[in-house]
Amino acid sequence: MARGLLEVHLVHAKGLSGSDFLGKIDPYVVVQYRSQERKSSTARDAGRNPSWNEVLRFQINSSAANVQEKLVLRIMDHDNFSSDDFLGQATINVTDLISMGMESGASRLNPAKYRVVTADNSYHGEIKIGITFTAAKVDSHCQVEEDGAQVGGWAQSFRGQKV
Repeated sequence: MARGLLEVHLVHAKGLSGSDFLGKIDPYVVVQYRSQERKSSTARDAGRNPSWNEVLRFQINSSAANVQEKLVLRIMDHDNFSSDDFLGQATINVTDLISMGMESGASRLNPAKYRVVTADNSYHGEIKIGITFTAAKVDSHCQVEEDGAQVGGWAQSFRGQKV
């Protein structure tokens, strides 16, 4: 069982494909982990080499064993007068990162470059990201602490009741 916090640090991208009507693209990234999605800010007029330098967070609460855990990063171009354009995507397997974090309390992938795959399945550009997984703390009574609050257990079952 994996519980904790997965942090994705979006650094920048280089060499993205695509162009708008006026020539500049306004890229943003939609990061998906299972059913959770987070959207980065839009790098206005950044063109093919945008920089974000922001962190997106995902709560991990998985009881599935032998499942490949992955992040999907879809890079999009924000358009004002039409639907946003797909620029490409990168997929990163985080199964080992989460497993190592569960064993040691935390694990980290330093910022690295990942190739961007375009709609025609060719490689065009790269995105640089770092990933950190921090396991949730578990005390001796199997209570999970999230954001400093203990959840469940004997103490919570009688809270607010006269004994």
